[in-house]
Amino acid sequence: MMDKLQSFAPVIGDQPKVLIVGSMPSKKSLKEQEYYGNPRNHFWPIMYHILNEKAVETYSEKLHLMKKYHLALWDTVGYCYRQGSLDMHIQEEEPNDIAGLLKAYPTIQLIACNGTKAYQMFQKFIAPVLQQEVDVIKLPSTSPIPGKYNKTFEEKIEAWRVVTTYLEDIRS
Repeated sequence: MMDKLQSFAPVIGDQPKVLIVGSMPSKKSLKEQEYYGNPRNHFWPIMYHILNEKAVETYSEKLHLMKKYHLALWDTVGYCYRQGSLDMHIQEEEPNDIAGLLKAYPTIQLIACNGTKAYQMFQKFIAPVLQQEVDVIKLPSTSPIPGKYNKTFEEKIEAWRVVTTYLEDIRS
């Protein structure tokens, strides 16, 4: 019998511009109670590169960095059953209320889906109920799991740079 998993609450500061959504936190992330808590995941190193910031040590510093750049984090899946950490094993998923979050934070201009599963879940559950215009893109997964569609770290950085185009007025 698998336990029902619950994703984290959104990380969101004032005037968010970009909402980055994953599918469901990995087993390691759930254990650590941190978004992208597996040290092998490329998410945080990619963020440091595209934001031109030095790596920080603590999770609270990472979250501060997200809020400083008006980036928000959440997951498309709020609850599910899953054995292990692979997205392909997600079952009986229930979505998070991303449409409600967008209503509460109309400053969000982009939803950046971290990988294929996040994008598929967004299209299945959230896109049909959206009531406002927002750009939605699928970015390469930051997962370190190799696969035939996985990109190199450098290719991921280049793809993820699109996020910064929504932050230009903040960064200048």
